[in-house]
Amino acid sequence: MLKWFLVIASLIFSSTFAQHSLPPKEQWLTLKGEPPLVIARGGLSGVFPESSPFANQMALVAGLRNTALYCNLQLTKDGVGICLTDLRLQNSTNIEDVFPRQHKSYIVNGKKIKGWFSVDYLSKDLFNRVYMIQSSLSRPSLYDGTLPIAGVEDVIGIKPSQFWLNAEHEAFYAEHDLSVSSYLQKALRTTRINFVSSSEIGILKGISGSVNIARTKLIFRFLEANEIEPTTKKTYGALAQELPMIKTFASGILVRKEYIWPIGQDKYVQPATTLVMDAHKLGLEVYASGFANDAIVGYNYSYDPIREYLQYFDNGHFAVDGVLSDFSPAASQAIACYSSFRNNGKIQPGLEQALVISSNGASGDFPGSTDLAYQRAIDDGADIIDCSVQLSKDGVPFCMEMADLLTGTTVVTAFSARTTTIPEVQAEAGIFSFDLTWAEILTLKPQISNPFMASSGLARNPAFKNKGKFMTLNEFLEFAKAKAVSGIMINVQNAAYLASKKGLDMVGTVSSALTNATFDKQSTQQVFIRSDDTSVLSFFKTKFPSYIRVLTVDSKIGDAPEDALEEIKRFAQVVAIPRGSIIEITNYFTTGLTKVVAEIKASNLSVFVYVMRNEYVSLAFDYYSEASMEISTFVDYFHVDGIITEFPNTAKRYITCPCRPTQPNPNGAPYIIVPPEIGLLMSMVAPEAKPPTDPPLPPLDAEDIVDPPLPGVIKMSSTDPSDAADGPAAKSSAAVSNVANLFVSLLSVVVLNFFISHSTL
Repeated sequence: MLKWFLVIASLIFSSTFAQHSLPPKEQWLTLKGEPPLVIARGGLSGVFPESSPFANQMALVAGLRNTALYCNLQLTKDGVGICLTDLRLQNSTNIEDVFPRQHKSYIVNGKKIKGWFSVDYLSKDLFNRVYMIQSSLSRPSLYDGTLPIAGVEDVIGIKPSQFWLNAEHEAFYAEHDLSVSSYLQKALRTTRINFVSSSEIGILKGISGSVNIARTKLIFRFLEANEIEPTTKKTYGALAQELPMIKTFASGILVRKEYIWPIGQDKYVQPATTLVMDAHKLGLEVYASGFANDAIVGYNYSYDPIREYLQYFDNGHFAVDGVLSDFSPAASQAIACYSSFRNNGKIQPGLEQALVISSNGASGDFPGSTDLAYQRAIDDGADIIDCSVQLSKDGVPFCMEMADLLTGTTVVTAFSARTTTIPEVQAEAGIFSFDLTWAEILTLKPQISNPFMASSGLARNPAFKNKGKFMTLNEFLEFAKAKAVSGIMINVQNAAYLASKKGLDMVGTVSSALTNATFDKQSTQQVFIRSDDTSVLSFFKTKFPSYIRVLTVDSKIGDAPEDALEEIKRFAQVVAIPRGSIIEITNYFTTGLTKVVAEIKASNLSVFVYVMRNEYVSLAFDYYSEASMEISTFVDYFHVDGIITEFPNTAKRYITCPCRPTQPNPNGAPYIIVPPEIGLLMSMVAPEAKPPTDPPLPPLDAEDIVDPPLPGVIKMSSTDPSDAADGPAAKSSAAVSNVANLFVSLLSVVVLNFFISHSTL
């Protein structure tokens, strides 16, 4: 049964992904000037259990053609080699369930460790009774207990372009009448092994006489700097200063990435060491390990694994000769699609383009809606920068994600007594901008958004968590004009409530600001008006017909019936919908797709999707913990018209890369980033392990589209302008907000501006 399942999965993989060749030869700063090698640690072990058939097959079909498969050697009681990283089998298999009372303790390199060990079991018992589990809690567990342990011969048998075997613990195995060196010498005679690495100098020296250096490289592997190398009894940190000695028995070194770009105690990347350049001067290749898309790395990388890879081989000073990764497709993409050789940041001719729209500026990197966030968004290539307009108690319009200041400012430290609950605005209690004067707001500091801090401990750029300057709407408009961005998006919120309860004229204030900034008299910068209130969009349709109106649908929907879309078309040209309205996800696996995008576009409405983030915990497993893969799915599978994102750099980098599947000549591309087949990973889960699917999402209801006309602006008491009338609030739209807008005119502006500014291309 299992073999049949593996064969079917293999066929699915082969038909879904194309084989990818290396990019054309460029002058990389590696030792030999060739592109870095991608080494898949246990295959695609970031998704599937390490070295399992699924993991190895996926790494090969989704990576560059010369991707090397990495196996960490363990020896069984009868001397058979298997591929598992940890000596303790319970960390990557279900052995403690199969042999519950057989754990033992051994001394390994001077340390006592307890668990289940391969040396205590015959290979037939491990192959036939024990199955793999995922070793990381942040990775899929639904494959646990269904995939067999892989032997070294199993991995070689799938014919990888290159095979890398890592071997350790000579003394430990010798205590059990086994020899790592003897195993390696025999394997080198009978099979093709391209790389043999070890953290023990004795192993490498012991097999050096058996190695054909024309086809096998010996690589010395560095462990943590303070650990002791068994042969010399020196620390690995000390051995890093003895590269000439290492050159006498090895052709390269494999080091943890922190040996090259150290991470400080503050978790920011420090200046690079000279290790790579020093090794290259001696003729030693340098391979970096420890890459994983779901690892918490330096804040400088903004939770973007591609950015981290580029730091190691596209920094202008040196390049490592290869990277050892749990997510080899990401490493392949970084080399083939995102390096400066391949991606110059320019729009690829003939490719369908989606707008990159900031979400409160680059709010993933800096406090949202501040000057720093907007400048970073422009630097990162955003086509449209946005301002969600809020009003202070005295009527000053400024940019902030929401009226509740708790998430975007330090307001709780100074004005906690102003906390109120306003159901018309939000269900939760908050401290609202319209209850503070502008002078009071200016006493606050901005505060970066950390949506995953509480659940996953993922903090954003803490050194800048309170940096930046609040921007009034007028300042934002002048900033946008000065920076000559292609367009702006003004998000109008709570207009009915502010008029009827606070005596504040939101639409009039926004309208006057746009007019005063002359956005109504120019055509070079497109204006988008976004709101979940059709009465707001109706106002701007009448007064500023050239502005593109975007209706926001706040809730997830599973269908967009024609009658609902016809209602939307009366007010908007673009519909902004959440990601969950496009792809159905259960337990972080994609399980299905809706027809919402196709239905909206069939009604001649454009589609924006929101909000995109880099953090791996915001992504389905199908995207391999890499935000670029999610963007690829929305842009080149669903063909959305705009991406609203907190990290514009990630989206823009994909839009301009040469590896998109919709390009005119995909056969000539160095690599094709294939959006994952929706539901594929879940289909590979054993039926008994599949979780129940979520209930279907509700359709967009035509009766929920249209909001009542905007109420008049009430007069507030001059003695206490915070007192509002006690009458009922203006009725807001039901759960589902609204949608729509033809964005073609803006896209024309974007493309025209691009070609004018790059007329020399």
